[in-house]
Amino acid sequence: MSDNTGNKDALVRVEGVEKVFHRGSEEIHVLSNLSLYVPSGEFVALMGPSGSGKSTLLNLIGGLDRPTRGTVSIAGDRIDALSDRQLAAWRARHVGFVFQLYNLMPVLTAERNVELPLLLTHLSKAERQKHVAAALAMVGLSHRAKHYPRTLSGGEQQRVGIARGIVTDPTLLLCDEPTGDLDRKAGDEILNLLQALNREHGKTIIMVTHDPHASARAARTVHLTKGQLTTEPAK
Repeated sequence: MSDNTGNKDALVRVEGVEKVFHRGSEEIHVLSNLSLYVPSGEFVALMGPSGSGKSTLLNLIGGLDRPTRGTVSIAGDRIDALSDRQLAAWRARHVGFVFQLYNLMPVLTAERNVELPLLLTHLSKAERQKHVAAALAMVGLSHRAKHYPRTLSGGEQQRVGIARGIVTDPTLLLCDEPTGDLDRKAGDEILNLLQALNREHGKTIIMVTHDPHASARAARTVHLTKGQLTTEPAK
């Protein structure tokens, strides 16, 4: 099924995508003839039961995987047609990732964790430090820049993860269950931050979640069931 919302001017264009995994001789169809269009500046939630294809779709949009069939275009770039090397460079420029379990390096301070994506750029050390400071300020953690992950709360660690995701000023911010490991209070703080990034800074955000409370913060919710896409009005 297709979602044609904003397809003419969409930043994200997923068209006729199928994804098949192989387990021995068995074919597992995860996504089936799925199309999704996300305009620039939109905050979209992807919901669905476990195994519905949410994270697979997010990985295709982020260039972490390739479709079996169909096309994935971001800001006019056909990323499914790029070589592995081109795709890695494209991801570094255009995508920020936020993970459920933060994925911070425990031996690095908050500011060094945030700096990691910038090491793939040609920025000088001074320029990198300026970007890191701006990202930490945006998530309200300037005062924790020198702290290690073990000394931060779960909510603070996720804020560091978001700062790392936005430090390159990416075209897209992709969040995979960003509140899934947090209590409601910390989760609400993260959702408030994502909304602010969307509304005040124009970030295009696609968030995978199983929590209706989280999806209600998005401008639009897209539901996946057995690799098929349906839409419902935002709550």
